[in-house]
Amino acid sequence: MMYFIKRAALLSVALFLGMVAYPIYAMAEQPTLSKIGPALHHPWGMDFLNDDAILVTERRGNLFRINLANGNTHQIGNMPDVYHKRQGGLLDVLVDGEWIYLCYSAVLNGGSSTAIDRARLDTQSRNLINRTTIFTANRPTHSGHHFGCRMAISQTGQQAGYLFASLGDRGDRNNAQDPAVHAGSMIRIHPDGRIPTDNPKFANWLPEIWSIGHRNPQGMAIHPDTGDIWTHEHGPRGGDEINRITGEPYAGGTNYGWPTVSHGREYATGRQVSKHKSRAGYADPKWVWDPSIAPSGMAFYPQDASMFADMRGQLLVGSLKFRQLWLVRLSDGTPRDEQVVMDRAIGRVRDVAIAPDGSILLLNDEASGGVWRISR
Repeated sequence: MMYFIKRAALLSVALFLGMVAYPIYAMAEQPTLSKIGPALHHPWGMDFLNDDAILVTERRGNLFRINLANGNTHQIGNMPDVYHKRQGGLLDVLVDGEWIYLCYSAVLNGGSSTAIDRARLDTQSRNLINRTTIFTANRPTHSGHHFGCRMAISQTGQQAGYLFASLGDRGDRNNAQDPAVHAGSMIRIHPDGRIPTDNPKFANWLPEIWSIGHRNPQGMAIHPDTGDIWTHEHGPRGGDEINRITGEPYAGGTNYGWPTVSHGREYATGRQVSKHKSRAGYADPKWVWDPSIAPSGMAFYPQDASMFADMRGQLLVGSLKFRQLWLVRLSDGTPRDEQVVMDRAIGRVRDVAIAPDGSILLLNDEASGGVWRISR
């Protein structure tokens, strides 16, 4: 499988400091950047409650409903206790019909594990009701690293109706090659937590696991044409990846390599993590960033959206490290090139979503972060 590497020295872009820029498009009307709602403390995930409102998490354990038109914001009650340490806390939120899913680091004896709750909103949209934990990863640890915690439910294609969620390796790379441990894997379950009967059935594999060999996946998006699940994940020093998780030939049971196969380097020494960048029996990434951009959040721009028509069907990816928004262009379903489309305008970009009107929503996850909109 072919993979593609971006090298910074070969990428020629016009970077516009402190403003939104689309240097690859000749647009008569330049985009604008605006803040929606109040400052939020390390927000992490968002999803649309309806066309007019979103739910946004704060890592310290809060969930807010924000009106997109006027910024009116109120806090949602009856939240789970979270292990708010380093990278842990209340992370992703997913809305699927009447159900709301929360991915978070749960407080457990022995430390914390990634968990998923399902709940509804009450009639006043003030509190979660009928909240039930539908998944908890095994082998809790006191580590505050690498929870993963992105979620998606596709509405089309062969994987329609299944809940996919990413689990980071919790800072122990050996977990990612051990299918008896949830950490370092992608799981696939029914929305009520039941285990699909056609999940992989290999020796020593936990029944929820769909794939293994993941380091810390913090981006997940559904391809608008096929319904397939795409993800990206953090490498160490270099080796950030975009991967396809479903769709031929990516059936359940795929091994994505970490740390046996990696483009990354060790933080302490700068040496290659592995002598293998590609190896038989392991899935090659669709795209690699080297050096790392620290990606978080990703979304396909819809095919029927008109606000930024040249982005249709392409991937938007947030960068924590460089405080940027990247456009990854696809050809025949494969990433071919990329472009920075926003540079250091709002700070660290944690999550990306596309509003019904085609505008782009971003989360800045800093201590006084919040929701931003790119529109024109």
